[in-house]
Amino acid sequence: MATTRQADTSPADALDGHLGGNAASIRATARALAKVESALAVVLVEGISDQIALETAAVGRGRDLEAERVVIVPIGGAHAIGHFLTRLAPLGPQVRRAGLCDVREEAVFRRGLEAAQVGSPRTRGEMERLGFYVCDKDLEDELIRALGTEEVEALFDSQGDLRSFHSFQSQPAWRGRQPEAQLWRFLRSSSRRNQRYARLLVEAAVARDRLPRPLDALLSAV
Repeated sequence: MATTRQADTSPADALDGHLGGNAASIRATARALAKVESALAVVLVEGISDQIALETAAVGRGRDLEAERVVIVPIGGAHAIGHFLTRLAPLGPQVRRAGLCDVREEAVFRRGLEAAQVGSPRTRGEMERLGFYVCDKDLEDELIRALGTEEVEALFDSQGDLRSFHSFQSQPAWRGRQPEAQLWRFLRSSSRRNQRYARLLVEAAVARDRLPRPLDALLSAV
């Protein structure tokens, strides 16, 4: 997806270059919002790692979201969902709305959907019928469970991060904890690492046909 013009690079490309963390997130949101006027579907996600994961999964499934006019917008946190849904209202019902959130933000998304008069979901099934899906407990946890701890560690090894992970495991606060919890915390301990592995873990999950259901179902919905 990368081109010679930096302004058109994908979120993953930006993270592999000199941008990362908050700068990449702000830029990704602005770039996505610039495309919504011509979109046929807009997917609202909490952050840039979710955007990277969904875009990577789409590529792995042979889809071209840009050609399909599907735009994934990182909204900078779940509490912004109502604001972004209201902002999209002028696009009309012909533009499909969808979204992805963590389980701890499920209630926030439900309230946002109701406040923006998109719907009044009381159950997760009702949310999904509106196009909004929930990661349990979050994107990283879904991917760790989908791949298994050994495969995640093997991916760390391939990226030169296994030694750093083992050092992290030896820290008093994390020594002896469950491997899944250690992997989760290591991934989330750096925004740059978190965003980079959103792509790498999804690529591995697609290659093994283990894409977590929320991502798979959301892509199918749009």
